[in-house]
Amino acid sequence: MKKIVKNVFMGALVLSLAFSLPSYAIVENDSQNVDTLLKTYKKNTDDFNVIQALELLKDTTGEYSRRAILGSNLTSKPIKIEFKDLSQINQAYANFDALGWKKAGKLYIYINQKHKDAPKEALAALLAHEAIHQDELNSLNEETYAWTLEAAVWTQLSEDNPELEKISHPLVERETVLKKLFVKGNYTSSHIRKFVISNKGYQNLPERSPGFEENL
Repeated sequence: MKKIVKNVFMGALVLSLAFSLPSYAIVENDSQNVDTLLKTYKKNTDDFNVIQALELLKDTTGEYSRRAILGSNLTSKPIKIEFKDLSQINQAYANFDALGWKKAGKLYIYINQKHKDAPKEALAALLAHEAIHQDELNSLNEETYAWTLEAAVWTQLSEDNPELEKISHPLVERETVLKKLFVKGNYTSSHIRKFVISNKGYQNLPERSPGFEENL
């Protein structure tokens, strides 16, 4: 199940077309759409900003992660997403942006509560990353893949909407740094891998883990 498609970043973007509709039709369709989205992600979250972020992944290289969050992962169960004071888990996690967690056979993504008001596009990129972590094992290869996927998703979304990078928010700042590394590496993982290897939090990680045997 933990299968990574190496050419994931080569996927074509799906373009959406906007049509002019009567005002009553827009209201009706929006209401129906909201109900559908709430039902689709009810086992993951009730936060509508997060739901919108997950929907954004459909048309990006993060679609794998969206499906993993819905249940196509190593546990075959939906991943629960929550905003949380991460210091309650461990003081060492207080300043983490997000944390993947496995408890009683279920997967959780805990997002630092300071990001509750983050743009949905930034949350989408973050979720694409965290959904890659589906077991207790980790590696430099896995982190390289996850960070690169996050950078790729943000690059796609921010190129569609350049105004995103003008937003003053700590999660946007994180994504902007990642995008610069991604672009500098000619849209590959080369510079991001250097970033991962130099990260003090990853110093004791093995190079490989199940599903991530090959270097990117």
